Amino acid sequence: MSRPRPQTSATSDAEPDLVVLLHGLARTRRSMRRLESRLRGEGWRTLNVGYPSTRRQPDELVELLHHRLGPAVQVRPKAGDETAETRRAAPSVPPPSVHFVTHSLGGLLLRALLDRYEIPALGRVVQLAPPNRGSEIVDRIGAWRAFGWIFGPTGRALGTGPGSLPSTLGVPAAEVGVIAGSRSINPLGSLLLPGAGDGAVTLARTRLGDGAEKDWIVLPLDHTTIMMREEAARQTVHFLRHGRFDHAAKESGG
Repeated sequence: MSRPRPQTSATSDAEPDLVVLLHGLARTRRSMRRLESRLRGEGWRTLNVGYPSTRRQPDELVELLHHRLGPAVQVRPKAGDETAETRRAAPSVPPPSVHFVTHSLGGLLLRALLDRYEIPALGRVVQLAPPNRGSEIVDRIGAWRAFGWIFGPTGRALGTGPGSLPSTLGVPAAEVGVIAGSRSINPLGSLLLPGAGDGAVTLARTRLGDGAEKDWIVLPLDHTTIMMREEAARQTVHFLRHGRFDHAAKESGG
């Protein structure tokens, strides 16, 4: 049986949609390469973006991502902020869609980017283990010197309080699918978290809130390696194709 091609925005002979991958805190683009390879094998084009997650403030990282997405991705100011120089006529043939697959912090930086800018060809978004509503671990030990040395100023901004990065972010104007992990390989993280989670984020805090995500699924995976696991990759592909996760396969163990 032939495999369905990735969704494209124009005609059947148009180039495939692009999937942008954004890694998490204290990681590099290498951590997303296995998933990137899977997505390429499914027929998508990919752009795996790296950024110095532990060495910059959140605002600086957002602007750095804005710079590194071009010229592959059209990113422009929100409509109210457009100037004559940034305004462009709509193309006669719609461009391929631009989807995003993010791990952890990458999902928050994408949300921050979309608060400032718009991506006209924005497609679907899959967030792996995102601290969408912050992490209680940062509330507990974020002020420790060792924490700041390892995770930097952006890591310290990932708490749950009113001044945290997650609390300032809007909901993306896109179909968002969230994959949460329920297994931990981090004993300290499990001790500090007040509920079930992946060792870094509780299940409840992966959610955007008020049912804002298009779909949400829990897999028995940990925060550190979720992006390298086959079931996460399979569910990512399913959401990018169909706008929903394959809950039936999860329930049957398939």
